[in-house]
Amino acid sequence: MSETPSDIARKVLATETEALVRLSDELPADFDAVVALLLNIRGRVIVSGMGKSGHVAAKIAATLASTGTPAQFVHPGEASHGDLGMITSADAVILISNSGETRELADMIGYCARFSIPMIAITKRAESTLASAADHILLLPDAPEACAIGMAPTTSTTLCMALGDALAVALMSNRGFGRDSYAHFHPGGSLGAALLRVSAVMHKGDELPVVNPDTPMSEALVVMSQKGFGVAAVVTDGQVAGIITDGDLRRNMEGLLERRAGEVATPGPMVTRPETLLTEALGVLNANKRTVLLVVDEAERLVGLLHIHDALRAGVA
Repeated sequence: MSETPSDIARKVLATETEALVRLSDELPADFDAVVALLLNIRGRVIVSGMGKSGHVAAKIAATLASTGTPAQFVHPGEASHGDLGMITSADAVILISNSGETRELADMIGYCARFSIPMIAITKRAESTLASAADHILLLPDAPEACAIGMAPTTSTTLCMALGDALAVALMSNRGFGRDSYAHFHPGGSLGAALLRVSAVMHKGDELPVVNPDTPMSEALVVMSQKGFGVAAVVTDGQVAGIITDGDLRRNMEGLLERRAGEVATPGPMVTRPETLLTEALGVLNANKRTVLLVVDEAERLVGLLHIHDALRAGVA
């Protein structure tokens, strides 16, 4: 009985999984030295490879660049026709070749040697031309490819991609590259929105609907109408004492205009901090069926107001 596509898929995944476990168990001896080198270069990490290795190299360069390590992919064919000028003596170069004998890398190998540019080889052959020329070798386990003929780059590219991820994350950790840094490099799309802080979108200053406890409700209603948030923050000496919402108005309709703001307000309103992730603040609003959160600092002073529409406009849903 012939194998089903699902049978083949499971074999491929099992083969690559086994190889990844080997890579973890046999992590290249030069790994720590490579991380130390890349942490201290003044320029960028240039990553290159040919064919499928080139696609992996481009992905590794992109991952490095987005996690705090300046990096660039340079195509080896283009390098031989002028793009070697993109590589400077302040850079380090990572060259990827499963066999270590990719002839298109020859000019880059020679260029690095001529100008004493640190070179890192990712290959599975320790005695190859590339490995022999490199300053550091990130040796991949000699694991079988996952395809039926054992030739199509499958396991080898998976291993290389995973090793690139390991490098990027190790560098990221050593640089102290956290959520805020990541947000700077990912301002677009849902990922960037997910990393925004409340402070990035909150209303502040003259936009805030602020009254004090002694403000007549006739004036408080004007403030609520003018500011357009449907609420008024009741503030004493800069600190939030309460909030007036549409619900508070309905509950106090009788004699409302003869009352003071402090009499109508709900004390101890829900608040958030400027540094809170926008996604977390939106979760609080949704869970409590609210449209507005007051924003306070560590001293409980009012510094802003977040409306649910601000989060939605920023792309947080």
